[in-house]
Amino acid sequence: MIRTRTLGWCMPLLVVVAACGGGNSSTPSADQAIELGLALEPLALPAPGGSAHPQLTSSPRGALLSWLEQNEATTTLRFSERTSAGWSEARRVAAGDDWFVTSADVPSVLRLKNGALVANWYPTTDALIEAYETQVSYSTDEGKTWASPLVPHHDGTKTQHGFVSLVELPSGGVGMVWLDGRDQELNTTDPLGGSMSLYFASFDPAWKQTAEVPVNARVCECCQTAVVATADGLLTAFRDRSLEEVRDIKVSRLDNSAWTAERSLHDDNWKIEACPVNGPALSARRRQVAAAWFTAPNDQGRAFAAFSQDAGRTWSEAIRLDDVASLGHVDVELLDDGSAAASWVEFAGGRSRLKVRRVAASGARSAAVDVPGSGRVSGYPRMTRSGDELILAWTENEGGQQLKGAIARISRTTAP
Repeated sequence: MIRTRTLGWCMPLLVVVAACGGGNSSTPSADQAIELGLALEPLALPAPGGSAHPQLTSSPRGALLSWLEQNEATTTLRFSERTSAGWSEARRVAAGDDWFVTSADVPSVLRLKNGALVANWYPTTDALIEAYETQVSYSTDEGKTWASPLVPHHDGTKTQHGFVSLVELPSGGVGMVWLDGRDQELNTTDPLGGSMSLYFASFDPAWKQTAEVPVNARVCECCQTAVVATADGLLTAFRDRSLEEVRDIKVSRLDNSAWTAERSLHDDNWKIEACPVNGPALSARRRQVAAAWFTAPNDQGRAFAAFSQDAGRTWSEAIRLDDVASLGHVDVELLDDGSAAASWVEFAGGRSRLKVRRVAASGARSAAVDVPGSGRVSGYPRMTRSGDELILAWTENEGGQQLKGAIARISRTTAP
């Protein structure tokens, strides 16, 4: 069983659970209704018992599932790809006795358009202060062998370098954003000890590093990041942290090789003294972007979605996802008709369930449905779209840890 470390500087998740449990709001309604168009059913996954912390990505080849396995002190990152022939044989990416392992910040494996595989993971640099670095590697032989790891950050500090989001660059190569704690060690002026920052790095197709630059100087300490490629360049979303401790979701675009100033995805005005460990999700197709996020002003946990038609410059009104209260842990995937499938963890009646519904830019929503088999969801569920399939994976805690999955065929329902 994988032993998960806590992020000591972040809010314990049970605090957010308690806040959500107090909600008594009525079920929201939409002006228009749309069909769900998703018949969810259980999906067997190729990970053995005791596996945990899944991640899902997709490419034209198919969906790619990665996960962690632990044997005594050794943690191993493995992956399998789902194609028309089913799941491929699981392959090992890397392993180590010193990895930083947490359900909130998990490694990834991504297939590029040229067929190469890219992966990242987190070796510990100082366990006492939960400091770790990001290592990145690639494979050009279907994961049989992997290149010597690269480190995208060169600050030399023993601080946090995690919550990585990988993306293929429109011009080829790989980009990534991550939470970077270097200011907490290098800072000499902030009496509170410095801030967590958001950084960006890129590598060209020959794996020469071409950038390592800050995106935002002060962000939430341990909320997941998101980054997508649009027709107008890269777009990233993250939980900001103002000097007044307002921690709303912001976005920034890579415009002419420079990251733009942050813009609000939505003004929730959630003021909170610690990180809620609940980041945003993005999905993009050309200039259209869908976003999902969690917020809890007044201690009422809510999940929302919104759409942009101009690559993240402006956003629609927020569309509520949950019916009663939410623990967040959101994901979102655009569909062909311009609508999106969104997932979140609902909290109602003293229990949590993984749910999915379809939303449109008009504000219309389908009914929400329970994801089959998600009885004791642990950690952060993941979702990806591959062709006409929508795939979900999560860790289930019932008689020991086990990865579970669900799948749906996407209908051609037209959104209003």
